[in-house]
Amino acid sequence: MTAEILEKGHLGGKRISKEDYYLNIAIEVARRGTCLRRNYGAVIVKNDEIISTGYTGAPRGARNCIDIGYCPRSRLNVPSGERYELCRSVHAEMNALIHISRREAMGGTMYLMGVEAQTGGPLPNGAESCRLCKRVVINAGIEKVLTRNINGEVITYQVRNWIDNEELEYGISPGSYSKELFK
Repeated sequence: MTAEILEKGHLGGKRISKEDYYLNIAIEVARRGTCLRRNYGAVIVKNDEIISTGYTGAPRGARNCIDIGYCPRSRLNVPSGERYELCRSVHAEMNALIHISRREAMGGTMYLMGVEAQTGGPLPNGAESCRLCKRVVINAGIEKVLTRNINGEVITYQVRNWIDNEELEYGISPGSYSKELFK
């Protein structure tokens, strides 16, 4: 049996891609999350080395929503994607970036996956950072963010594009940002 595994590999001779490898790790990181709605896992990689991970959870020392038994945003009927200032959780992207310096993050790639808290299943369209997390990722110097939808398609977000999109949302002509941001 061992010789057969060595000959064929554990997946019938097919090796998963590096993207899938890191995205699979991000799903496992997400499963540590404590949100009652959705949990996210972030894995930051630079030079093919994992330099940080983060998941959704309350600040250190504070009780998580799973501990108190309810989501404050749900109690207030706040729709998904709104009023994050009422959320008890620190988002996965922020938690991953808190543990490294900007120098370490510069030029890195973030692998981001989300799971539904009730089912544990992955988000159908993959994970996408909220507006505040996008700003933090931009300032950290992350180059791109990858996620995967339920069809197995890897989606790549170029962080530079987030800057242009943010400018457009505020009616500002895109392209006026400093190119030095990503050096």
